[in-house]
Amino acid sequence: MSGHSFTRVLIPPKKLVAIAAPSGAGKSSIVKKLLVQKPELAFSVSCTTRKMRDGETEGKHYYFISVEEFKRKVANNEFAEYEEVYPNQFYGTLKVEIERIWNEHKVVLFDMDVKGALNLKKQYGDDCLTVFIAPPTKESLAERLKNRMTEDKKSLKERLKRSEEELGMQDKFDKIVVNADFDTAFMRVKNHITNFLKLETVHVH
Repeated sequence: MSGHSFTRVLIPPKKLVAIAAPSGAGKSSIVKKLLVQKPELAFSVSCTTRKMRDGETEGKHYYFISVEEFKRKVANNEFAEYEEVYPNQFYGTLKVEIERIWNEHKVVLFDMDVKGALNLKKQYGDDCLTVFIAPPTKESLAERLKNRMTEDKKSLKERLKRSEEELGMQDKFDKIVVNADFDTAFMRVKNHITNFLKLETVHVH
């Protein structure tokens, strides 16, 4: 082998990146673009008991299950984290989903709610990077949610109240990125992930 050398990029084992934000701050668009640009990341599909929305696919966006089934999985300790976001509307990350991605030698990428991300951080510590996507202003967030037209008055009010709480938790995150301009916000998030993973390049002689 003398005289020959080749370079290998080592992906750090068992790492997680959780992108969280109040509803309407633009985290899902950032996550979609990350998956295109960073092949070392793989999307963790969460379980939820909410109804499927137009354009969503089972197993791609979420695993849609009943409240009973969700509670059964909780009792069996199958979740890495879970939360009742609204009454009887649960979201959770299955441990087998994380293991599946790690077995593919990829980094697990989450698009999740704020408390969920903090729960993951508690469990996985330094192996988990949490990034909070903040709206430029509270007003802009309310505006975005109204323009979505996916909420009725009551659920819009609930979401805004919840967003208020979530904005108060941003200082518990490793990184905060304000999404005033999408491209700028995306580059910031991407750089934070690159620095966190510090993909080692090994020269083998």
